[in-house]
Amino acid sequence: MDEDMAPDILIVTNGTHETWPAVEQGAWLASILDSKITLLGVTETLNPAAIDDHHPLEDVFERAVGLFQQQGTSYSLEVRNGSAEEIIPQRAKQSDSIVVLGPFGRPQIQRLLSGRSIRHFLEEIEQPILYVPRSILPVQKILICVGGLGYEMTAEHLAMQIAMKSRAEITLLHIVPPVDLDYPTARTVRENWQRLEQTNTPVGRSLRQALEIAKADGLTVTIKGRQGNVIEQIVAEMRDGNYDLMCMGSSYSVHSLRQMYSASVTSEISEVSLCPVLTARYSRE
Repeated sequence: MDEDMAPDILIVTNGTHETWPAVEQGAWLASILDSKITLLGVTETLNPAAIDDHHPLEDVFERAVGLFQQQGTSYSLEVRNGSAEEIIPQRAKQSDSIVVLGPFGRPQIQRLLSGRSIRHFLEEIEQPILYVPRSILPVQKILICVGGLGYEMTAEHLAMQIAMKSRAEITLLHIVPPVDLDYPTARTVRENWQRLEQTNTPVGRSLRQALEIAKADGLTVTIKGRQGNVIEQIVAEMRDGNYDLMCMGSSYSVHSLRQMYSASVTSEISEVSLCPVLTARYSRE
């Protein structure tokens, strides 16, 4: 993603009311980043007998256009027919976008049989994803998960951009998971988990770098450390800190050795999140 250009915002809806928070949060994101919006409507079931009936996308599109026009954001509208799991990744590849989506309001039996769609999208979409189970506006408190392997850099950069524009406070969070290995770096992390930014460990260096960048941008930043199961501790921090946006990177490898950044952790956090979650893939570039 070109740092000198604002990314486009690709907002996805299938016409259900559960997708409106994504429209609302995506519109806000476009306004603060000065980005262009593409609103993608996906029709998954097209009944020829009901071709003249009122389409559920119509109401969401009409409401969304009013919102975009009210805030003066440039936008375009698209409608595609077919499976959301196929259409959205295909469309995402066509532009340098942040993909904004939320729950699609599908029947519970469908979720039980095929799983939640967010897991599929996190695996198939290379672009950053903002998953919005509910909209929280304005964004005043941002949580960034830092792991020390650099996987969070893309998400961290986006979070800093958002924080600068919205003047939000930032908390840098690191989780020290249960580790049985006994080698110098592991011991240092285990013994200094409450002050890791003072250590010469990979995560210590990552925390210091993020802290310096945030302070150079004039942002208010806090560092927090927790010990225990990664998912449980992130969810606990989100609940205790009452954050408006949570950001994390991912290696997006099901074989990742780093628990903090495996695809399954990212998807589980998104599913149980109390606020919008911005995820961005690790890139070697």
